[in-house]
Amino acid sequence: MHTSNIITAGKKTTEAKKALIMVHGRGGSAEDILTLANYLNVKDYALLAPQATGHTWYPYSFLMPPAQNEPWLSSALSVLKEVVDEVVADGIAAENIYFLGFSQGACLTLEFITRNAAKYGGTVAFTGGLIGDQLYPENYSGNFGGSPVFIGTSNPDPHVPVDRVKATEKVLKDMGADITVNIYNNMGHTISQEEINLANKLVFK
Repeated sequence: MHTSNIITAGKKTTEAKKALIMVHGRGGSAEDILTLANYLNVKDYALLAPQATGHTWYPYSFLMPPAQNEPWLSSALSVLKEVVDEVVADGIAAENIYFLGFSQGACLTLEFITRNAAKYGGTVAFTGGLIGDQLYPENYSGNFGGSPVFIGTSNPDPHVPVDRVKATEKVLKDMGADITVNIYNNMGHTISQEEINLANKLVFK
């Protein structure tokens, strides 16, 4: 199971007005994802990056039946819940909490916010979609209240099909998110400068 291992940077949560929770991808690390903050308009934010045990949040593709990724998936979602609860306990309201994830981390981030929808500061998902062999609407509750969400992805992407990104877009839009999806032809499984620019313009503004 995952243990709560949070790497921090930026301002302390007790001193910052905003917090950004950054979720690394499969094979990545908390330290890696934190370096992205150098390119984002988040210099006054508290930065928190949980580290997955074994550098992966769940063992199989996000497109497998969720039960096959258990108990790791539930453990990963619990880690994010703990981070959010700690940030709130330190005095930062949900509307000033931001999320960012890449690849597996983007899928986990989207799954978490949609299971716990609220008016957050905003979310950036670099290549991700909601988790499962199909979508399970019964897992999703709450309303985003116009919270901005940006998803960027490649067409094609070796791990995340475009149709899942589009299905994710519909779910979040129906739940009140102000969502923007950009699909880049043959971008590859990476993060582009244009995506970073859009994240700054739409979310970290």
